[in-house]
Amino acid sequence: MARVRVLSEDARLPGRTETENALTLAQRMPRLVLEARRVAASLSHGVHGRRRAGVGESFWQFRPFVAGEAAHRIDWRRSGRDDRLYVREREWETAQTIWFWIDRSASMGFSSDLAQASKIERGIVLGLALANCFVEAGERAGMLGLMAPRASRRITEVMAQTMVADRTALEDDLPPQAPIAPLHEAVLISDFLSPPREIATVVEGISSRGARGHLVMVVDPVEETFPFQGQAILHDLEDGVSLRIGDAVSWGRAYRERIARHRAELEEMARRRGWTVTIHRTDRPASEAALRILTLVSASRGATMGGR
Repeated sequence: MARVRVLSEDARLPGRTETENALTLAQRMPRLVLEARRVAASLSHGVHGRRRAGVGESFWQFRPFVAGEAAHRIDWRRSGRDDRLYVREREWETAQTIWFWIDRSASMGFSSDLAQASKIERGIVLGLALANCFVEAGERAGMLGLMAPRASRRITEVMAQTMVADRTALEDDLPPQAPIAPLHEAVLISDFLSPPREIATVVEGISSRGARGHLVMVVDPVEETFPFQGQAILHDLEDGVSLRIGDAVSWGRAYRERIARHRAELEEMARRRGWTVTIHRTDRPASEAALRILTLVSASRGATMGGR
């Protein structure tokens, strides 16, 4: 029978001491950043970049000064280190924006021994890896309610630091409803165990100006199969209540039917809004879900960002 564990609040909140079962988010984040970069690198061969120079707000690269250009464009500090003149180029300001939200509420701390990682760790890795891929492809990445869009080549570190510094999101199992621009897209990463009507309200708020989006539902294999027998005690990690059941096999059948109905409602809601739903099990590689999201974004824009 599968064994399960739940990451404590210490494991989701930065700045706390180490617990018996898990390090704090701040201590685990460097490993998660490295894992995200590994996933992004495995996908980079299939991402076609659109980066180009232009008037923007983020530094892109230095290039040699060309005769006839305005002298005020010369970066004198960089030029002083060499015997040539250099211009500081910034990124093309019309890059589109991907907004991320990663659920760090109590239910995301669930993990079983059938999984490769807890839901919260997998959610963070997915979000950081996707942000890296999008920025490398010329997009800008922001975090709903936390961080303005950026096109920094250090986007994974910037987003990781933003999450580590944020102490307010542990009780939020749904993102803020702030609308985003029509050409922008949202990637919401969660287990989405909230009532469908509440999720629909949030999605409608974010997409009220016509923006598209993608729901990435992160689930543990145990949450899919409910492989228990005999008596069991179920704990609601969000509300702190418990339920003792006498026949886990019979209860499991009803549970799986309810999960199927819940997902069907989410998929129908997403279809009506022009959004997508991706279900990602934590016993599968993160790259599978990341590649699917890249492909879906590509399809929604009619651009070439997915696999070749």
